Amino acid sequence: MAIRVNMDTGVYPMWDRFGFNYENGDAWDAINRIMVNEKLELVGLHAHIGTYMMSANTYKIAAGKLADLTYGIEKKYGVHIKYIDMGGGFASQNTLKGAYYPGSDTTPTFSEYAEAISSAILNSNLDPRNLPTLILETGRALIDDAGYLLGTIIANKRLSSGNRATIVDVGVNLLFTSFWYEHEVYPAAPVSEHLEETTLYGPLCMNIDVLREAIAFPLLKKGDHFVIKRIGAYNMTQWMQFITLRPNVV
Repeated sequence: MAIRVNMDTGVYPMWDRFGFNYENGDAWDAINRIMVNEKLELVGLHAHIGTYMMSANTYKIAAGKLADLTYGIEKKYGVHIKYIDMGGGFASQNTLKGAYYPGSDTTPTFSEYAEAISSAILNSNLDPRNLPTLILETGRALIDDAGYLLGTIIANKRLSSGNRATIVDVGVNLLFTSFWYEHEVYPAAPVSEHLEETTLYGPLCMNIDVLREAIAFPLLKKGDHFVIKRIGAYNMTQWMQFITLRPNVV
């Protein structure tokens, strides 16, 4: 079996819901109980430190603490831990709502994540010739960039404020991540370079069906196509067939 360990990585509020705490000794209490039970075998340590972690240093801290536990187990019980699973939370290059800079400028690279984690393990007391297998759950960071959504303009109108609104055939029923990302949206074909601040609405009969509250966007006519970038993660798994059908996936 494996146990999940939570810990202080300098990001707050701390995700201490999952697993046994490192700092207060809960993790060691769990380890000791497993070790004295002849029917149980401890083979791995796991962490789930958060989601969309924008600092590679948090993984360095977590890896160091898991390596410390691994070394302590080997020293106290003579048991080799087979794997360390760092969990997920690796950010993609999408821009979070309210962020001052685009995600492409602030998200750590895979190299930065790798350097942070590997350096912590290699600089620990573990024998570099007999290290546990390292597991990373990098789903979002890997596949967000691989997904694009092609949509169509339904209509344009002026709101009571005078601002332009564009209604499209893609709603929050398909693009759940629009609730926390400022998705990059651009025309599928070359158009006028003139841009105007625009609110992008989906086709649903709900006021919350907003893809972008405000985006500098060219005037596209009814029937024109556009592309939404970086939608590969957490959309197909959450979208629903509400009011409109789900699109084809190629």
